[in-house]
Amino acid sequence: MKTKIDLIDVGGNTGSVMRCLERLNVSYLRVDADQQPDGTRPIILPGVGAFGAVMKQLETNGLKQQINKCIKNGTPFLGICVGMQVLFESSEESPGVDGLGVLPGNVVRYQNPKVPQIGWNRIEAQKNDWESGYVYFVNSYFAKPDDDSLVLFSSNYSGKFCAAVERDNVTAFQFHPEKSGSFGETLLRRWLTNAAC
Repeated sequence: MKTKIDLIDVGGNTGSVMRCLERLNVSYLRVDADQQPDGTRPIILPGVGAFGAVMKQLETNGLKQQINKCIKNGTPFLGICVGMQVLFESSEESPGVDGLGVLPGNVVRYQNPKVPQIGWNRIEAQKNDWESGYVYFVNSYFAKPDDDSLVLFSSNYSGKFCAAVERDNVTAFQFHPEKSGSFGETLLRRWLTNAAC
């Protein structure tokens, strides 16, 4: 697989995603304020950290507008962890901070007494052509889409929650596929294959 990816560098888990892409023999270009994605290659936005901090960095770097433009124009896009959360309109983690607003809904905190959720959890496919399995999570917040048809995978942590979404050219995982063994790599490989079409 030789697809070239624009990997948006906002720190966090960028390194682990880079290493996973290298294992999959996928070339990538790290993009930031100085070299922004132009929409000619699929985009991955990984993220670890706070919703507000990631959005501030995207706005400061001028990447917020560019990401929205690329998505609107049909560029395949994958968000990972906070890279999924910022696709929504807002988050309880950072009141008053707007997300990218690509998907309708907001991000809320778990009610489980043990927060964050750290470790392996099973995800259940909500679409017949995807496979269920175990993946690795590190998160205190999760997305609540306004439209249930957006949910690609669900999971359970003191209640059912949205673990991944998909709409048109946008896919996003709350979990870390790059840290989820062979199953996680299978999910990432599938997205890469579809993004190359």
